[in-house]
Amino acid sequence: MLYCEKCSRFLPDRFVEGKCPYCGYEPTRGDQCDACGRLLEPMLLIEPCCAICKSKPIIKTTKQWYFDLPRFSEKLRDYIDNNKQLPTNARNFSLNWIEEGLKPRAMTRDVEWGIPAPFPGAQDKTLYVWFENVLGYISAAIEYFGNRGQPEKWKEYWLNKDSKILCFIGKDNIPFHVMIFPALLLASDEDYNLPWNVSATEFLQFKGEKASKSMRIGIWIDEALELFSADYWRYFLMATRPETKDVNFSWELVVEKVNADLNDTFGNFIHRTLSFINTQFDSTVPQPNVLEEDSKQILKSLREKVETIAKEIEDCRLQSAASKVIGISRVGNQYLNEKEPWNLLKKDKARAANIIYVAAQIVKALAIVSAPFIPFAAEELWEILNLPGSVHEQRWDQALRPLPAGHKIAKAKPLFQKIEGDAQKLDEMLEKVRKKLARA
Repeated sequence: MLYCEKCSRFLPDRFVEGKCPYCGYEPTRGDQCDACGRLLEPMLLIEPCCAICKSKPIIKTTKQWYFDLPRFSEKLRDYIDNNKQLPTNARNFSLNWIEEGLKPRAMTRDVEWGIPAPFPGAQDKTLYVWFENVLGYISAAIEYFGNRGQPEKWKEYWLNKDSKILCFIGKDNIPFHVMIFPALLLASDEDYNLPWNVSATEFLQFKGEKASKSMRIGIWIDEALELFSADYWRYFLMATRPETKDVNFSWELVVEKVNADLNDTFGNFIHRTLSFINTQFDSTVPQPNVLEEDSKQILKSLREKVETIAKEIEDCRLQSAASKVIGISRVGNQYLNEKEPWNLLKKDKARAANIIYVAAQIVKALAIVSAPFIPFAAEELWEILNLPGSVHEQRWDQALRPLPAGHKIAKAKPLFQKIEGDAQKLDEMLEKVRKKLARA
């Protein structure tokens, strides 16, 4: 292993920096390349240096304990091939790694801190974090149920075949959750449930650079909440979630998602519908007569869209699910524009009532299906609809239960406000927030 004479220590993993031997990216640390995602060993780095003192290390012999990962190559391949839920990025990365030929992975390190290695003769070693870390998912379940006086209940999650294990990670953790974790479970020979899905998010870059806390590249949560509401950020991050490729943050994209999607489409449809009920129907959901065929089709389409959003959330396709929520409100706006209930009020109020009744059903559905994305606005909408309890207490099928005719709603109010200003102005706002927080 690499050894720093100046620091008098072996240099495992992140104690070493250098150039990636596969893609040439630097600085790359000794455990994994942030650019290509390959797992590494410190000895593989080109032009390595000590991450602490920056001096050039020497090679020195040490004894480590290894996990025989190649032994599970075929079982891992079968697991990945038969796991249809795995997203493409997790599947392809892992299969490519198997094709290249798996290598034994060192389980121990020459560092003082960490979990002491339990192997005979390894008294001065500690376990590599990713071997004890992923197994912590199981030990945490054992601990949790043990503390609740149900010492056997953890088995319902990890051994019962009706249980599904979902890992929600960043793409740099794919090898640990699709390869090493399943291999460790297979090695136990105790028939543990393997991960049913490993939803791996690609990187969100900040203006073309990798986000870095140490280098202050990015926007941190305290800064973000000083700028805009949590709903704006939640929706933006899910609507642009890098599910298949890296995404680059820009203020222009934030403004587009908030102004066009939330304010102009979602918020606009809801406000015009509820305001119409306030002013033209005495804040009461109108009684429908016989609905026209296209109105029936709107309600049928609504049911299908709600079911699709539910499926996409369960499959961790959050970007597509968020888009379909906005899509429902877009359909609602189009429906109102085509039917023009405001022009029907004098000559055919019953028909106008039908249209607004259908629009009200769309609004109620939107309150529930939007709750995972914009929980505060969804709760505010639920209160405007004057419905009991919290929107977050509702089962998903409540989205399709009609808002009854005769139901009284509260006074409508805008749920969102547009973000004003260009990228330069928003950068200036961010700098003011940073100075304010620095003084706090």
